[in-house]
Amino acid sequence: MYTRKTWKSKNAIEIAEYHDCRYGAPGRSRMEKRKATPEEMEKQNQRNRERKARHKLWANFKEDDYFSTWTFKKESRPQDMGEAKQIFSKVIGIIRREYKKRGHKLCWIRNIEVGTKNAWHIHIVLNRIPDTDLILKKAWTYGGIHNELLYTSGEFTKLAVYLCKTPKTDRRLKENSYSTSRGLAGIEPKRRVMKGKTWKKEIRPPKGWYIDKESVRQGENKLTGQPYRTYILFRIQRE
Repeated sequence: MYTRKTWKSKNAIEIAEYHDCRYGAPGRSRMEKRKATPEEMEKQNQRNRERKARHKLWANFKEDDYFSTWTFKKESRPQDMGEAKQIFSKVIGIIRREYKKRGHKLCWIRNIEVGTKNAWHIHIVLNRIPDTDLILKKAWTYGGIHNELLYTSGEFTKLAVYLCKTPKTDRRLKENSYSTSRGLAGIEPKRRVMKGKTWKKEIRPPKGWYIDKESVRQGENKLTGQPYRTYILFRIQRE
């Protein structure tokens, strides 16, 4: 037997298949779990952050929402991350009020970043309404703004990784701060114990879906010694 976890949205399905220590994979003896090293924990935590961000993107945003980058003029750069957060809080408050005046709720995911050369900027995904570009231009007075529509390729998987960058994943960064607006929906996994000895070697997507080949990860869990596999399916015709 093995376990399958499934996270499903309208246009994407993420699947994780793994053997645990209770049952083990065919031909493998049961192993005791060992404590993860700090490096292993950090890698796992980063993967979890990226997965949660990916699911929040799936559940709350559409391809015609905005991915916006806010830059700072040299004379407007914050002294530290604390000041950068204060600036962001002030600006997002202005944007939120403007959305509310128009009868809309503001949803966002952002990462404040400062590079090794002290260049500050903010990457933010936010739901787009008819006046969003004008609202942002009025609210952000600290530098430039670059807006682009969210792309559909990869169902935001690469964007989730980009939003979750840290100095440990990108050497160009000196510091970062990731956060989201309150109340964003997530996707809870469905867990099922499969009766087969193990999963089939070939991944066969359901009719109307295809495999994101870049998402396929498989190998052996370093803590349990048991095999695992994760992958993402996308709907061919988006709904």
